Amino acid sequence: MLVCQKLPDIKMVFPDKNDYIDIHTHGAVAVPGIFSVETLMAHEDQAPVDIHGICYTIGIHPWHLTEKNHKDQINSILKIIDEPHIIALGETGFDRLKGPSEELQRIVFKEQVQISEEFRKPMVIHCVRAWNDLLQEHKKLKPEMPWLVHGFRGNKDLAFQLISKGMYLSFWFDFVMRPEAMPLLKSLPREKIFLETDGAEIDIRDIYNKVSGDLGLEVNDLKRQIFSNFNDLFVPKT
Repeated sequence: MLVCQKLPDIKMVFPDKNDYIDIHTHGAVAVPGIFSVETLMAHEDQAPVDIHGICYTIGIHPWHLTEKNHKDQINSILKIIDEPHIIALGETGFDRLKGPSEELQRIVFKEQVQISEEFRKPMVIHCVRAWNDLLQEHKKLKPEMPWLVHGFRGNKDLAFQLISKGMYLSFWFDFVMRPEAMPLLKSLPREKIFLETDGAEIDIRDIYNKVSGDLGLEVNDLKRQIFSNFNDLFVPKT
């Protein structure tokens, strides 16, 4: 069984129902009215900071994974995974274009799923041209904790295949701002979607404005929907 280093109790930060939620970003700064989920990279041995309006995920990104740093990165996760500001594992997953061998990616992914299950925190998924790998692991491991696929820009069939496994989707910021994203957005169950900036120079409020128009919603209605989705995904069930 994995063992974490218990840190002092810190009250977890949650969004307000009127916040814009940026579900996946890098280099977050506190902005009134915006709740950001900052992605920590285990290879950088980072730790969360208690800042209003920001919480964190931590994971081993396949781009920064090697045989030599594998164990050190797992230990970096275990040092802080039980910290209340850490709400999920990730981003982690599979990348056929960049990263180490498929075998090592699979081993380390399984280890992080184990941590996710043990500490009852969801997974944030990075997946590039490896959807079969992701779906096979989900079928094999049968996780109880939900997975959120970040940066999604696939087609409707893939989206529904992922959603059918209980996964949530957060859309690639560039894709979701295009007119051709509208049919996909309108076809999906709203309780399964999130929006993100991924640390790009784009305002999450602009993304909300565009998506709310695509869905025929007021911006405040979209805020409330994604707030509800956040609670469904991240708030521990008792």
